[in-house]
This record gives sequence, C-alpha cells and structure tokens, in this order.
Amino acid sequence: MAFSDPQSVTIGTTPGTVSVPRTGSGVGSGTFLSNDTTVKLSIANTYGKRTRRVARIDFSKIAPDPLISANNIKYTTAVYLVADQPLTGFSVAEMKDIITGLTTWLTASSGAHITQLLGGEN
Repeated sequence: MAFSDPQSVTIGTTPGTVSVPRTGSGVGSGTFLSNDTTVKLSIANTYGKRTRRVARIDFSKIAPDPLISANNIKYTTAVYLVADQPLTGFSVAEMKDIITGLTTWLTASSGAHITQLLGGEN
C-alpha cells in the first residue's frame, strides 16, 4: 500500500496548507514535492537487522542574509525525528510550525497516517 497522492502539509500561516503531489516511488519509499519545490515530504521504510520508518519534511525559503541585509539567500531545514536547523534563518516560531506540520499530518484522522507508516506504506 502507498500513501494517497497528493498529500497536504500545513506549515503555520506561511506558507499554510501546501499540496505535495507524489514525485517519486521506490522499494519502501515515496517522495512528494510542492510545485514551487519549497516543501518536500519523504516517507521511507528500510529493512535489515532493524526496521526503520521515517517521515520527513524538507522546507526552504528565501530571506535576508543576516550579514548583508541587502542580499537574499536560500535557507533550508529538515524536520523528521530530529530537526536540522541552521544557526540563522529560521525563528523558533517557524521551526515550531514546521514540526507541527509534520505531527499534524501524522496525527490526522485519529492517527491514520501513523498507522499507515507503521504498517510499511510509502
């Protein structure tokens, strides 16, 4: 079984609810990407001596460079079980919104997506 296509991810009020259509599928994995490529949802299941299941959101934005405010640069972050945050570029509130986006998606419909993830769907 696979997650339906497209998925929706809500990340705070900016960008808000984003549709992420399926862009890739493999053995035990699926990838969903927004049309503007700022939101990527990845699902992976690996099997070996241990089973590993991962749901991950990658998020990017353009914002002022803290060293040269006249320049805009691209900032990226990833949220899965651990959030990988740059030293500058994302506030605590923005990181909270991204984490809430993932946990809200996982817990939607009384945790249906958690059940699908733990069942090996991608």
